[in-house]
Amino acid sequence: MISFDSFLMEDGSPIYLQIMHFVQRGIVAGTIADGDEMPSRRTLSAWIGVNPNTIQKAYRMLEDEGIIESRSGAKSCVTVDEEKIQRIRSSLLAKDTQSLVISMKQMGISKDEALALVEAAWREEEQP
Repeated sequence: MISFDSFLMEDGSPIYLQIMHFVQRGIVAGTIADGDEMPSRRTLSAWIGVNPNTIQKAYRMLEDEGIIESRSGAKSCVTVDEEKIQRIRSSLLAKDTQSLVISMKQMGISKDEALALVEAAWREEEQP
């Protein structure tokens, strides 16, 4: 069963989207795999302390994206293959990159400064 122990709610973004992104990032990172079971809607609702309708909306959107499959009376399971994982990865990266670029432009940071910041952060992450 997929663990939501590391799920942290953030301000500013709807919780159902945060749940979706948590699952998508887990799939891309390899911590959530094809066939993994999602917690029941009631269990997850109680665990993170939100309305069950919020969980239902997140699950429905994951179903619409073809990321999970739910059957009446059965558990919801992740259904991904390599192609779907790459599609999710590309989508997440595009959204995150766009958001970062918008923020940097709003702060008046030039493209050269932005690239230097990314390179410095990349080097920092490579440090043991």
